[in-house]
Amino acid sequence: MSEHGFDRYSRQMLFPPIGLDGQSRISKSKVLIVGMGALGTVLANHLVRAGIGLLRMVDRDYVETTNLQRQMLYDEDDVKQALPKVIAAERKLAKVNSEVQLEAEVIDVTAYNVEALMNGIDLVLDGTDNFQTRLLINDACFKKGVPFVYGGAVSSRGMTAIFIPGQTSCLRCLIGSAEGDGQTCDTIGVIGPIVDIIASFQIVEALKYMVGAYSAQRHGLLTLELWQHQIFNMKLAEPKHDCPTCQLKIYPSLDLREHLTTTLCGRETVQIKGTKPLELAEWERKLSAIGKVHLNPFLLKVVLPEGERLVLFSDGRVLIQGTEDVTRARTLYDRYIGS
Repeated sequence: MSEHGFDRYSRQMLFPPIGLDGQSRISKSKVLIVGMGALGTVLANHLVRAGIGLLRMVDRDYVETTNLQRQMLYDEDDVKQALPKVIAAERKLAKVNSEVQLEAEVIDVTAYNVEALMNGIDLVLDGTDNFQTRLLINDACFKKGVPFVYGGAVSSRGMTAIFIPGQTSCLRCLIGSAEGDGQTCDTIGVIGPIVDIIASFQIVEALKYMVGAYSAQRHGLLTLELWQHQIFNMKLAEPKHDCPTCQLKIYPSLDLREHLTTTLCGRETVQIKGTKPLELAEWERKLSAIGKVHLNPFLLKVVLPEGERLVLFSDGRVLIQGTEDVTRARTLYDRYIGS
């Protein structure tokens, strides 16, 4: 380790469970964070400051004003530029620690790309906000034998657990194929401290795994209710004998066909995934005649005459903002983007 590196991580290495050997392990570790919202920004901040070797960040969204209350890597300039979250995060984190290799992917994680995103990765951290994506990550992790650190926070409560293929049950054992109850940050709110606490618990388990402190690993589902000061750690049950992920190795989320249309709960937004990439500069010329257009290197926003807004991404995704009506969204998509 260089003298500069030794000085940077000296306080962390003074902690006996890490030490010089643990720091060396951390510096060689490669981590994927799926979702760079509230949890993801805290996770990424801690990992980069801890000296992770490579951090791959994936998110499909861009920075909005409502994010600033709890998503710690973003600021008002990011909102004005409508920067994709991973791009804004990458720019901030590069100034924190230039020794960390950062990779930013502005894409939607699907059954078609999740395994490729995990290539070379030692650990996956959950920064998502829905169980559909979490089950997808869970299936991919258990198929590839990569540990998965789950986390979720809403209102003043949160929960987290680490799932290790071959050692613990998986997330599907815990929740089945159940969808969420509709309660998200966009529908019932969230306070910043619960996000920080849950993400910090996630990072602690990630650090334990990276430095090889397996005996200290917490094999349980930790649940917190911060406002009422309640905490509970439930030991993970043994794997279900008929679990299609960790026992039968069917991995149902990886076998499902990709849904082309998704309603983003509580956000008055419908996402439609096109079948081919979009050339944003070309679409700027096409759409500038119908409404106010904002283009940056990552996305194109246009306000439609009908009042709704389109947000186009180069990977073919289009957000129709201002409605949760799928039929209405599809009508606008077909009218301005085409089938």
